[in-house]
Amino acid sequence: MRTLTLACLLAALPCLAQPTVEEILKRVAENQDKAADARKTVVYRQDTFVRLLRTNGKMSREEKRQYTVMPDAKGTEKKLDKFEGRYERGGKILSYEKPDFQYKDTDIDGELIEDLTDDMINDKKSRDGISKDLFPLTKDEQSHYTFKLDGTRKVGAVEAYRVTFEPRKEDASRCWAGEALIHPEEFQPMVVTTRFSMKIPRAVKIIFGIDIKQLGFNVSYRKVDEGLWFPSTYGTEFGIKVLFGYKRNITMSLKNDDFRRTTAESSIVYEAMK
Repeated sequence: MRTLTLACLLAALPCLAQPTVEEILKRVAENQDKAADARKTVVYRQDTFVRLLRTNGKMSREEKRQYTVMPDAKGTEKKLDKFEGRYERGGKILSYEKPDFQYKDTDIDGELIEDLTDDMINDKKSRDGISKDLFPLTKDEQSHYTFKLDGTRKVGAVEAYRVTFEPRKEDASRCWAGEALIHPEEFQPMVVTTRFSMKIPRAVKIIFGIDIKQLGFNVSYRKVDEGLWFPSTYGTEFGIKVLFGYKRNITMSLKNDDFRRTTAESSIVYEAMK
C-alpha cells in the first residue's frame, strides 16, 4: 500500500510543480529583457528570402539577401553582403543585382517586395530584425494580451509549456493571436506561432479592393550561449489581393546564423542549421 501511495505521489509531482501561466510569463518577460541586452554584443549573419507568386503558381519576383548584422546603441545596423533578384517578364526570368529595382514606372511587385522586406524583417529598432509587436512576450507587449496555459507540447526532446494568447477585447492596437512553446527550465521561447486575429471589414474590401488570406508568422529560437537565446528562423506565407485584380501569394523567410561576440576576448561560432 505504501509503495502504491508513493508511486502516486511521485507521478503527481510534475503537475504540482507546474507553474501558473502568470509565473511563466513573468520569467519569460525577464528573460526577454536580458536577451535583448545580451544581443548588443553579438554580430551575426542574416539570410532573407522573399518570393511573390502569381495565382497560377508561377514566380513573379523573388529576392535573396545576406546581411552582416551589427548592434548599435538602440537597435541594429545591417550591411548588405550579397543580393540576388529575379523577375518574370514576357515568359522570361530576368535577373537584377540591386534592391529597389523597378523594370517599369509602375512596378507593384518591386514596391511590394521592398516594403515587405523593410516592414517585416528589417525592423531597425529590434536586435534581430523582427518587430516585437508580432510576438507578445516582453513585459510591455504582454499587457495587450490575454494568456492561457494549455498543457505541453514536444519540441525536440523537450516537453515545452504551451501558452496560447489573443489580444484583449478592449485593445484594438494588437491583431495577433497564437501560441508560444516555452522551455520548462530556462523559460525561454522555443517556438512562437501567430495568426491574424482580425477580419478585414467588408467595406474596405469593396472600396479599396484589399484582401489578405492566411496571414501569420512562425519563429523558432535557439540557444547560442549561456542565457542567450536568439531567433534562428522566421517565416510567413499568405495571399494578397489589392487594386481590383492584382493578386500574389507571398512567401517570406529569415535565418540568423554564425553568431559572434563583438569583444576580442570571446567569440561564439555555430554551424549552419540543418
